[in-house]
Amino acid sequence: MTLTHRFVVGHLTALAVLAGCASPAFSQPCPDVRDLLLTNGKIHTMGAGEPIVESARVIGDKFAAVGRGKLGATRCTEVIDLKGRTAVPGLIDNHNHIVLLGLRPGHDTRLESAESIADVQQLVAARTKELPAGEWVTAIGGFDINQFVPSPGAPRFPTLAELDAAAPNHPVFIQMSFAGPSVTNSLGKRFFEQAGIEVGKDGSLAGGFQTPNPTTRALYELKQRQTFADQKRGTLDAERYAASLGLTTHLDQGGFPATGTASDGAAHFDIFHAYDALLALHDEHAMLVRMRINYLYMETDAATPLLTARLKNALPLFGTPMLRTEGIGEFTATASPILGDASDVWIAGTRRVAQAGWRNENHSLTPGDFKVIIDGWERVNKDLPAPGITQLRWVVAHVPFITPEYATKLKALGGGASVLGGWRYISGTAQQNGPPFKMLKDSGIPMGMSSDGMQISPMNPWLGLYYVVTGKNARGEVINAGQTLERNEALKLYTANNGWFLHEEDVLGTIEPGKYADLVVLSANYFDGKAVSDEGIKKIRSVLTVVGGRVVYGEAGKL
Repeated sequence: MTLTHRFVVGHLTALAVLAGCASPAFSQPCPDVRDLLLTNGKIHTMGAGEPIVESARVIGDKFAAVGRGKLGATRCTEVIDLKGRTAVPGLIDNHNHIVLLGLRPGHDTRLESAESIADVQQLVAARTKELPAGEWVTAIGGFDINQFVPSPGAPRFPTLAELDAAAPNHPVFIQMSFAGPSVTNSLGKRFFEQAGIEVGKDGSLAGGFQTPNPTTRALYELKQRQTFADQKRGTLDAERYAASLGLTTHLDQGGFPATGTASDGAAHFDIFHAYDALLALHDEHAMLVRMRINYLYMETDAATPLLTARLKNALPLFGTPMLRTEGIGEFTATASPILGDASDVWIAGTRRVAQAGWRNENHSLTPGDFKVIIDGWERVNKDLPAPGITQLRWVVAHVPFITPEYATKLKALGGGASVLGGWRYISGTAQQNGPPFKMLKDSGIPMGMSSDGMQISPMNPWLGLYYVVTGKNARGEVINAGQTLERNEALKLYTANNGWFLHEEDVLGTIEPGKYADLVVLSANYFDGKAVSDEGIKKIRSVLTVVGGRVVYGEAGKL
C-alpha cells in the first residue's frame, strides 16, 4: 500500500467515525426543494367527500399529503402553525381582466369594497402614505357609486373637497366603468385643465359611451405619462391585491384593441404589447399568482385575418404552471351576439375556432344573447365531424339570463356556464338580476364563478360569494331571491368547480396529493354562520396565501 493510499483510507475511516457520532454541523444538508407543512388548521379540501383535515404537506410545488399530524415532516420541513384557522384551496377566477388592471396608469387603489364616502377617503389616504408627494392615486373601474351612499340616499362620487381632505399632496383620479364619469381633486383638476380638459367645480368629469369625452381624454393624458416600469409595477400590484383576497389563479379575457387616442376607455389595450409586462415578470420569476390567457377579437372582415393568424401561429393550453394560453374569448371575431344577431363575421370566426380545436368563450348580458350564442354554436357544430365542439369545453359567460331549455342545449354541446356575482352586487336591480345559480346547479351543467373585474365589476370574490348566498345588492335589496346557494356550494364555484374551465381539474381547485399547492388561510371561518354573519362574508380576506408552496401574501409568523 502506497503512502497516498494509506492516507486516503485513513482519512475516509476518520470521516466514517466522525459521521457515527456526528454533531449537527456534520449532518447532511437539506435537499434543495420546497418542503412545507401547514398544520393545526381547519383545512377544507373541497375534494371528493369534502373532508376537513388538520395538515397539508407540500413537496416542491404540489401537495404531497393531507390529513392529520406531521405527515412525514423532517428536520428540513418548514412548519407553519395555522393556529386553528380556516383554510381553503386557492380561489380561481374563471373570467376577469386582471391584465388590464395591471396596465392602469397611476397607483391603482381598489374601491370595490368601499361602503361609504368615508371608506373611499380612507382607502385613498392609506394609498398616499406609500407614495412620494405628487404621485397619482387612481381608481379606474370595478366599483359603482351605488356602494358609496346607503339607501335611501342618492348615489354619488366623493367631491373635490372630500378628495382634497384625503389626499392634499397627491393628484387623484377616480373613474367609474369603461368611460366614466369620473372625479378628481384640486391637484388633478389643475393638471387636466392645463391639458384643456373640462372639469367641474366639484371635480367632476363627464363620461359615457360616447367617446372621446372628458373622462377618456383625462385617462389618455395619464397613459401618456406611463412607462414600461410603471406597467410592471402595476401588474405586480394587481397580482398582490388578488393574493390578498385569496385569488391564486386567473383566466384573463383580454381587452378591446386600442386606437391610441382619447377615445380609448378602461377596457382598451395594445393587443401587440399588452402582455409585455406580464411576460417580463414571468421571465424574472416574479409572478405571484397563476395567469391563464384568452385572446379577445373584434373584427369587421368575415375573413377574420387577425383571429386566423392567431389560430395558425399559436397554441392553446400551452405554457408553464404560472402562465399559460387558454383559448379565444370573450368575443369571437366580433361582439355582435350582444346586439341580438349572429353576424356573418361572428359565425365565420366561431367556425374557424371550432375547426382549429380551440377553447371558445362568449359573453351573454341581455335577455337574448344566450339564445344567439348557443343556437349559433349548434349550427357550427352540425357542420363538423364528430365529436364537433363537444370535447372543447366552450363557455357562455355571465349568463344573468338563461332558461332551463338553453342550459340543456349548452350541456349537450359539452359547454359550461361561467357565472358572476360582483357586477350584480354593486349595480343590480330586481329587473337586472341573475344569474339563476340554483337552476344552473340543478341542471348539472358545469358552472363556475368569475368576477368579470375590473371595469364594471369588482375582483373581490367575497362580494360575489355574498351575492350568491344572499341575493342582495350593495344597497341591501334582495334582487335574486330563489336562486341563492348555501355557503359550501357557493365556494365550490370558486374552487373545485373552476378547474374544469381551465382544463386543469387534475391539478387545481382542491387540496389533494398531486395538485398544485395553492392554499388560502382565511381571516374568519366562512363556513360558520354563527361566527361570520352573511354581512361578514364581505369582510373576509386572506391572512396567508400560498401558491405552489410559496407564501406570496402574509407572514406565517403573524397568524
